[in-house]
Amino acid sequence: MKVMIRKDAAGVLSAYVAKKDLEEPIVSMEKPEMWGGRVTLANGWQLELPSMAAETRLPITVEARRLSD
Repeated sequence: MKVMIRKDAAGVLSAYVAKKDLEEPIVSMEKPEMWGGRVTLANGWQLELPSMAAETRLPITVEARRLSD
């Protein structure tokens, strides 16, 4: 699914899923650089993000995979 990852002025990362009209903060990351690992959203969803360079500029839309609970 297409997911937009962005950072707000306070530095909080969030994920927006257009098909679900869902925007939730990212509350935990498997890897400190976020890319190539799992992230957990505030609503409990887990997404696996693609591998990218740590310095990738935000906002960016990526193809992520939702992991089952």
